[in-house]
Amino acid sequence: MLIRINSAKCTGIDAEKVIVEVEIQMGIGIHLVGLADAAVKESLLRTTTALSSLGFKVPGKKIIINLAPADVHKKGSGYDLPIALGIIAASEQRELQALGDYMIMGELGLDGSVRAIPGALPYADLAAKEGMRGIILPEESALEAVEVPNIEVYGVKTLNDVLRIIGNPADCCDLLIWNTVAYNKIRRKRSLIHEESGIPDFRDIIGQEAAKRAAEIAAAGGHNLAMIGSPGSGKSSIAKAMAGILPPMTTEEAMVTSKIYSVAGKNNGRVGLVRERPFRSPHYSASMAAILGGGGGDSIQPGEITLACNGVLFLDELGQMPKSVIEALRAPLEDRKVSISRLRTKVDYPASFMLVAASNPCPCGFYGDGDRCNCTPTQRANYLSRLSGPIMDRIDLQVVVRQVPAEKIMHGCKAESSKDIAARVLKARIAQKNRFAAESINCNAEMDNKLLERYCPLDEACQETLKKIMGRMNLSMRAYFRIIKVARTIADLEESDRIKPKHLLEAASFRFLDKGDGITG
Repeated sequence: MLIRINSAKCTGIDAEKVIVEVEIQMGIGIHLVGLADAAVKESLLRTTTALSSLGFKVPGKKIIINLAPADVHKKGSGYDLPIALGIIAASEQRELQALGDYMIMGELGLDGSVRAIPGALPYADLAAKEGMRGIILPEESALEAVEVPNIEVYGVKTLNDVLRIIGNPADCCDLLIWNTVAYNKIRRKRSLIHEESGIPDFRDIIGQEAAKRAAEIAAAGGHNLAMIGSPGSGKSSIAKAMAGILPPMTTEEAMVTSKIYSVAGKNNGRVGLVRERPFRSPHYSASMAAILGGGGGDSIQPGEITLACNGVLFLDELGQMPKSVIEALRAPLEDRKVSISRLRTKVDYPASFMLVAASNPCPCGFYGDGDRCNCTPTQRANYLSRLSGPIMDRIDLQVVVRQVPAEKIMHGCKAESSKDIAARVLKARIAQKNRFAAESINCNAEMDNKLLERYCPLDEACQETLKKIMGRMNLSMRAYFRIIKVARTIADLEESDRIKPKHLLEAASFRFLDKGDGITG
């Protein structure tokens, strides 16, 4: 008797359907085919032991298990549950008529318990698109998929729970994830506990008005930002405070970000979609694989640039990072995705992040701050060369962060709060959402040249202003387009329908590294 169970595998952040076929014939042995990795092959011993512990018999015949399509690699322990159900149904120990109505994934313990697996959200999304009645997942994993529409999401603890659902779905409402004790417990805890974010407020950062203005523009348009300055001048504080002024994610952005964290196994019992924009801050010694993503064979994991998708990637001490890692950011910054290739595998991960970089201007850190620098010209040139060229050309806003005078620190002048800045940023983002309603982008920084021509027309005065800027600063074509994007964001912050010359001038003022050695200027 041939039994088919719906399951899936993840490729990037999307899932593709896998059919687990089980048939029992005359003969002996258990045979698993279909390009399975070691974790899947080991599932046979886990599965048979779990079945025996729950009182089921493993037939002393030839059991053939095929994972179709057979030419696609399968990995992970999520096929334990469908294989176990296939053996039960094929050996006719239980009548499982509704087996084909559900997608089923989960790892089995030796006692028949069901354990969490990564990728639950993409699996549930695929099941909904395939028009299946529901999806059965381990309870902890099912919490991720609670917001997926048009599908019943079941959270189970044991193999017996799965048999209940397939045997009598009408009598299993208590196993729907939004009816479980775990879901309601987390919801109550979330409503009772007020979590302190720990995000700095801009009003507590003294001085640095130019850097704060650049941070506001960057947050409003999704632009990349670089801050160059001496140690202790407030670069890291400004970068961290940006998390408090970013607008909420749209449902589409939340779905993409949640899928990334689901595939990476980093949801940690989270209920529903990720709603807070990610803020990733890897150490400057991080390897290229950690930043871009990597792994062997089919186990390619997303890196920091993907985990920061729809949020902020903060690279502190950028000048200390290996130059090869910095240069590897070129393509993701331009294409907003990263392609990771291995001998037989290629995976594309989204990487639409906002880069916020901070660096000292020289090895000692005090170049441009009076006469405190003791570096030689050669040392300064070598250090700053890591920050110039193609990478800095892709960073829309470049700002010098100088030391705050002692008298200003002592008087403690209060600045504008993050709440007020966030309100302006949100208005600008709403204007962009309305502008790009018919497009597949969310903010000004994501515009390509065709969209720039359509949504950012320049009148004669603006064209003349931009012509003078290009001639005076000797900018690249990429910088030309990025100035227009930043000017569009500045206009949005002022609630202006069109770009004005003053917006272009302010946008150009944030490209000091294009002037050459602009640190001391």
